[in-house]
Amino acid sequence: MIEVKRHIQAPVQDVFAVLSDGWLYAGWVVGASRIRAVDDAWPKPGSKIHHSVGVWPALLDDETQVVDFVPNHRLVLQARGWPVGEATVYLELEDDEDGGSLVRLQEDVSSGPGKLVPQPVRQLSIAPRNTESLRRLAFLAEGGAYRR
Repeated sequence: MIEVKRHIQAPVQDVFAVLSDGWLYAGWVVGASRIRAVDDAWPKPGSKIHHSVGVWPALLDDETQVVDFVPNHRLVLQARGWPVGEATVYLELEDDEDGGSLVRLQEDVSSGPGKLVPQPVRQLSIAPRNTESLRRLAFLAEGGAYRR
């Protein structure tokens, strides 16, 4: 899996607060167009975000489920995007020496038709998408989107 990473000028707790608010998911995940519902238990393992992907009016309803969750450190997701398939997404956070955060993001297709595409070719589209997702995550964390 190709890893993308970003230094975010916000403490790990602030970045994780954005990740822990399922209603902000479409604000940082490239491709997620809207959130339809978020399980009350989000982001505990087994909980889901019910989202739509695509561009209106051609939206497909799907969901993302939490596989693993370690507060302020790790979030592992199983993201569905049919008809392409499913992807496993790993987000790891650590404190940066300047008081900010280092966020690492890895993703690859785990099932479905997208798995038929050779991994090096898949990564050509996944890496830039995830770079933009981390950019959006930084905007939300640095801007305080998690504060209500």
